[in-house]
Amino acid sequence: MDREAVWRADAGALADRLRTLLTVVRSAEAEMGAVLVEIESRGVRELFGYRSTARLYEHLADVPRAAAVRTVVRANAAPATGVAALTGRLSTPMIDTIVEALTRIPAEHRDTAEADLLAFAADNGHRQVAALGARIVAHLDPGGPEPATPARELSLRRKRTGMWELSGRFDDETGTRASALLDALAERRSADDGPDLRSPQDRYGDAFSDAVDLALNSPELPTQAGERAHVMVAVSLSDLQSVLGTATLGDTGLLSAAEARLHACDCKLIPAVLGTTSEPLDLGRARRLISPGLRRALFLRDRGCAFPGCHRPPRHCQGHHIRHWAEGGPTDLANLVLLCGHHHRLLHRSGWQVRIATDGHPEFLPPRFLDKRRKPRRNNLHQPLPSAA
Repeated sequence: MDREAVWRADAGALADRLRTLLTVVRSAEAEMGAVLVEIESRGVRELFGYRSTARLYEHLADVPRAAAVRTVVRANAAPATGVAALTGRLSTPMIDTIVEALTRIPAEHRDTAEADLLAFAADNGHRQVAALGARIVAHLDPGGPEPATPARELSLRRKRTGMWELSGRFDDETGTRASALLDALAERRSADDGPDLRSPQDRYGDAFSDAVDLALNSPELPTQAGERAHVMVAVSLSDLQSVLGTATLGDTGLLSAAEARLHACDCKLIPAVLGTTSEPLDLGRARRLISPGLRRALFLRDRGCAFPGCHRPPRHCQGHHIRHWAEGGPTDLANLVLLCGHHHRLLHRSGWQVRIATDGHPEFLPPRFLDKRRKPRRNNLHQPLPSAA
């Protein structure tokens, strides 16, 4: 079909042309598979000097090695499916679905099952064929295979720039659970500070950070050397008060004093006396700024992130000192507000301010560029505690 014919064709003609081309492409791919099978049967090393048919196809087709391996495996896996594919009516996902189902079916039943799957594929998509394959497997082996040890790999390393790289591979169950967790934490946060303009990558990065916070705050978290897992941040009191300078994070990391100030709102403190060359001379007893009882009272009062329009529940939140403790602010309910990580950072870095109103609940004053009058705002999304009758 030339360009003018394409331009003049109506919707039906365009769809018919696409179907015709798909049949030609699929048929050609199936024929290539048959050729690859023939090469493998004769011996690829004897014919071409390559150590594998996949390696030969990788170079001939200029495709990634993984794609070449999948093509060869697909061509060899199911003879009847390969013959049917020559007609051009089976898509690559359909062939893969049938092949994957057959690998889970006992050898003595594969021919019959393959015929059933191919007949069903004539009028159904690959998802429906996958469901039929699962039913066949369940019928032939109702008890299912013995559960295998899940395949899980994770690598976390720190680069010289101070950024961390995370990579890994997980079994389907773990991946599904992780995806559900991150999806829930990565929802857009449309609150009174404006629309959430973070990219999907930024939102999922923040979601991973929130998931780490949730895990670290879990009472079931195992201990290390008799203590709950923690990260030590070392910063001088003067830098913390002035929000200038840097702090030491863990063994080698660095963060700004402003960032340390944010983390110091809700943490365990270990007072340290340093010498003139910053060598530790004495470490005092650890104390937690916000006690468990005070945290429960904070949860009951604010019912979640107190920032206007935010729906985050209490377990996703941190305690924020309205007047920072480094400036003499007390650690009591009248000087604390519950904030999610996102709005906690926002409050430390923007023109938003928070105060406790006369009724004992927090209210927020927006920066002047949002509201010249700075009219106080509250979060009305969380259910209030029932009042006494």
